Amino acid sequence: MLKVQHLSTTFSVGDNTLKAVDDISFDIQDGEVVGLVGESGSGKSITALSIMGLLAENGRIESGSITYKDKDLTILSEHELRTIRGSELGLIFQNALSSLNPVFTIGNQMIETIMLHHNVTKEKAKDMALSWLNKVGISDPERRLDQYPHECSLGMCQRIMIALTLSMNPSLLIADEPTASLDVTIQAQILELLKSLKCEYNMSVLMVSHDMGVIAQHCDRVMVMYCGKIVESGKTEDIFASPKHPYTQALLSSIPIADPSAKQTPTLLTGDIPSPMNLPSGCRFHPRCPQAKPECSTQAPPRHTIGSQTYECVITQTNEGS
Repeated sequence: MLKVQHLSTTFSVGDNTLKAVDDISFDIQDGEVVGLVGESGSGKSITALSIMGLLAENGRIESGSITYKDKDLTILSEHELRTIRGSELGLIFQNALSSLNPVFTIGNQMIETIMLHHNVTKEKAKDMALSWLNKVGISDPERRLDQYPHECSLGMCQRIMIALTLSMNPSLLIADEPTASLDVTIQAQILELLKSLKCEYNMSVLMVSHDMGVIAQHCDRVMVMYCGKIVESGKTEDIFASPKHPYTQALLSSIPIADPSAKQTPTLLTGDIPSPMNLPSGCRFHPRCPQAKPECSTQAPPRHTIGSQTYECVITQTNEGS
């Protein structure tokens, strides 16, 4: 369905050029849920915005291709891209409250969007809006249509954004931190909602998150991102059973264990993720890596493959496939 090849996305910052996404490649198959995980600043959201063609004015796709159903999205005009965006590619933004227009009612925004993408009357669009609000568990949808975003809770706004996005019937849904800033109970409800709607409508999903627990429960495959690079990818069960890259190992060690008697020694990373304006030489993770060797600071990490897992690291693993 979606094939990203050697994608690099840059931003102009004064006289400098910042590379937020650096030569990444991946694909998403029909009906598949793929997780993209990493710390804040690793390039996850920029990858999502690159696919959607929603980069800021100072951002551009420097190289690579994004192919959706045999169409390279990077060479389409804005008009051509607009016909695909929404109707076939849907995006749930990280902050639902800021993504809804505060000066228009929920009904105004939903009805206008549905009319734009489905060529239906206003009455029919209202019926569809009510139906979608019901599907995402919004109580008293008639009243909600007349409310403004600030009159709804954050969790409710997230549900409204999901209803608004899915009302366009996308084939591929990109969920950028869909449970950010929500309490644990609402998080579980939102994730179960996405899971049931994905099954009902046979959507493919790219789930962007920093939460490895969420990724473990809901994704078929995982891609781990660090400093604009995908450092490891593979089937979810393989990544969680036997992570190869030291960064992936550190992320997994941070997941709390429910059993209080179980011994857990998390891998503590020193420092912060480096600025894209001043990236370290060699492996980008080496200044924080607990397993770093002298050659890690000078050598670009080679790519290795073991089973379903592909990872970039100077450190090799046993039983390596290539």
